[in-house]
Amino acid sequence: MNAMAMRDFFVGLGMVFVIEGLVFAAFPGGMRKAMQAAIDSPELTVRILGLVMAVLGLLLVWYLRWAA
Repeated sequence: MNAMAMRDFFVGLGMVFVIEGLVFAAFPGGMRKAMQAAIDSPELTVRILGLVMAVLGLLLVWYLRWAA
């Protein structure tokens, strides 16, 4: 993997941390409720939602990097 790809990966990871941190800081009660809802949800529902979000994220990255 070249240095540019690794840099992009770590920039993306950093952005995830920033967004998650801001959401937790701004809405701690809402995040606790969301986490409890995830805990109470069936495993299949959580798995499907995770896969859907991963595919949407991949499509967004692909579009922004190569199609735009």
